[in-house]
Amino acid sequence: VQLQASGGGLAQAGDSLRLSCAASTRTSSTYSMGWFRQAPGKEREFVAAISWSGGRTLHADSVKGRFTISRDNAKNTVFLQMNNLKLEDTAVYYCAADRSNYLTRLPTAYDYWGQGTLVTVSS
Repeated sequence: VQLQASGGGLAQAGDSLRLSCAASTRTSSTYSMGWFRQAPGKEREFVAAISWSGGRTLHADSVKGRFTISRDNAKNTVFLQMNNLKLEDTAVYYCAADRSNYLTRLPTAYDYWGQGTLVTVSS
């Protein structure tokens, strides 16, 4: 499974961005999917995860109420809607797929990773 993340860019604090993660195969529609981010000099951090059906989601406390993960299995795509962006949201955002379909914050549980898309938030 290959994952292609897109949608990053430069935004101002308070703006919105929507990230997309396109998967190469329909098999990924049975996987849970996650978004992680990594800021310069920091460890990779969990952002959000969604079950294969989309019926269950999990969001980090730092983004709860501002970010929303969703998916469209017909298009093999997962989204991360980011509203009310803050300076501390600046990072490279990665999407990942977990064959087990568990919702987990642990990056080691994910089997496939995309290449990342940079989000830069300025004041």
